[in-house]
Amino acid sequence: MPYAPEQADVATAELDTALRGGPFHVALRAAIAARGLPLQRVQHHLTRYGVRVGVTSLSYWQQGARRPQRPESLRAVRALEEILQLPDESLIRLLAETGERSAARRPAARSYRSLLEASDVSQRLLAELDSPLDGGLHALGHHERVRIGARRELAGRESQHIVRAHRHGVDRFMAVHHGDPGCVPERMTVHALENCRTGRVRWHHDTGVLVAELLFDTRLRAGDTFLFRYGVEDGTAALSREYARAFGSAGGQYALQVRFDAGVLPVRCHRFTQHSAAAPRSGRQELPVSERHRSVHLVEPRVRSGIVGIGWDWD
Repeated sequence: MPYAPEQADVATAELDTALRGGPFHVALRAAIAARGLPLQRVQHHLTRYGVRVGVTSLSYWQQGARRPQRPESLRAVRALEEILQLPDESLIRLLAETGERSAARRPAARSYRSLLEASDVSQRLLAELDSPLDGGLHALGHHERVRIGARRELAGRESQHIVRAHRHGVDRFMAVHHGDPGCVPERMTVHALENCRTGRVRWHHDTGVLVAELLFDTRLRAGDTFLFRYGVEDGTAALSREYARAFGSAGGQYALQVRFDAGVLPVRCHRFTQHSAAAPRSGRQELPVSERHRSVHLVEPRVRSGIVGIGWDWD
């Protein structure tokens, strides 16, 4: 619908301001509004430039919920500059500046000290539960599903383990959960979901560590395999930005899936590794976020000692 002259003047002024100062999503929204184009028409124009972008993606871009970064998406941004009759490089420049500001705001990863304190606390809580350092189980497979809630918090996770006993008499597993900064472990709940039941639970408020005993109700013999599943309901902290799992020794397959609430998709995700809590992060690899399934994942065919995880950025 065309604007009245007064409305058109206001829209043009808003666009000029947005193009000068950004951020990218505000400028894109102002440009689309100034031209009076519905998103379906914008998408149609993009296809004439040989670029395929969904209406949902365009909507996320102008809301700031996601940021174009793949080569095809950057081609779309350059095409949008022509379609929306904008100066060359105007949106591309704002996109780069938005990325730099996001990187500057991005908090650092958990410090070595905090990881070390959490490790020490975990060992102390395990000792309180009379758990030996060697639990008598080798990991054959471990699949974790992490849920990020509508407040962008770590809502909870579910773990499925396949293990093999390497000594007689093993009848339990000690699950360790490390919540995000500011979490309240005493408000978390542990659910035994398959082939186990919840025993004793201990937590440490300052570090956000929770340790739960999962009982098998059977004593495994050396060589026996066992499959069990449990979940932890968290949701007690604020913004979540990563999930990582530490491995003390080499083991079997590990798969991690992070699923986001429909309204809070991150702008980008990546995997990372660390040889230890004191080592720098390495092995960074961008992970595409599925808009339909709202999830990302990684698979380690055979884990090595160290840390592996997925991180994500909110705009």
